[in-house]
Amino acid sequence: MKKFGFIWILFFAVNCFGQKGKSFHQWAATPPMGWNSWDCYGPTVTEAEVKANADYMAAHLKQYGWEYIVVDIRWFVANDKALGYNQTDPQYSIDKYGRFTPAVNRFPSASNGKGFKPLADYIHSKGLKFGIHIMRGIPVIAVKNNLPVLNTNYTAQNIYSEREQCEWLKDMYTIDASKKGAAEYYNSILQLYAQWGVDFIKVDDLSSPIYHEDEIDLIRKAIDKTGRRIVLSTSPGETPVAHAAHVQQNANMWRTVGDFWDNWPQLKEHFNVFERWNQYRQTGAWPDGDMLPLGHIGIRAERGANRMSHFTKDEQITLMTLWCIFRSPLMFGGDLP
Repeated sequence: MKKFGFIWILFFAVNCFGQKGKSFHQWAATPPMGWNSWDCYGPTVTEAEVKANADYMAAHLKQYGWEYIVVDIRWFVANDKALGYNQTDPQYSIDKYGRFTPAVNRFPSASNGKGFKPLADYIHSKGLKFGIHIMRGIPVIAVKNNLPVLNTNYTAQNIYSEREQCEWLKDMYTIDASKKGAAEYYNSILQLYAQWGVDFIKVDDLSSPIYHEDEIDLIRKAIDKTGRRIVLSTSPGETPVAHAAHVQQNANMWRTVGDFWDNWPQLKEHFNVFERWNQYRQTGAWPDGDMLPLGHIGIRAERGANRMSHFTKDEQITLMTLWCIFRSPLMFGGDLP
């Protein structure tokens, strides 16, 4: 009897937070666990590096629940760089409908219009799941060239706005959700990602400093239209607590802080951050403490030197203990091989 009583208490504790769940919450019934290229490769990761990390995860970590391999920012730029972004003369890879495609010099299997499908197939063959990062909005280059929106009579110039453009990366314009063609554009990119076999999407510049509720709604509906189970992660943080109910009902995970790196002050801050967000945890909808800057990081990162994590052993144990108690998603940031 004591055993069943404990199980009931555990079930109640896990499920007592938040509002009634939605069907997409079942796609992330436990906090997602995986690897993300950002902490070690910034905007410069290559297909070979992604595959090497997938191989390691499949061989050593999959049995413990680690399953996502996520390609982070600017996979569509052929000539990006470490320690910042190339915003002077970026060479974009984009299709005729204004949708970014992988840079083939970095992702050779994407040649001849195949996109990320060959890489996704490789990762799926390992029993893992494949994810990508995107920025909210529509590419500036699509607007300048007035590219058409797939299966509509609208163009990029019909749906964009220069207001609230990302402050730190100028690849995109805002999509005005009130404009005809706006939903259709998001539908077109999510359909493309579904065709590639994407299982996870991290959408940046969505939550802070401005919470873009209208675009989150468009993304949620576009994912659901694909018929594919694509887990939605919003970024960066801190997501405004005032919007907790909305993000909980539209995303599977959302950032609680800005970019988290390997220093004690930021780690210490998470104790207070997690306390603020503790009441909003829900099965399938997880507040996210950001990636785990552990192991070998900064190889070609957007910031920071090539290094082993500066966290001491005790700090690493503290980090992992806190993230697990809070039930944050776990996305390893170091190079695994």
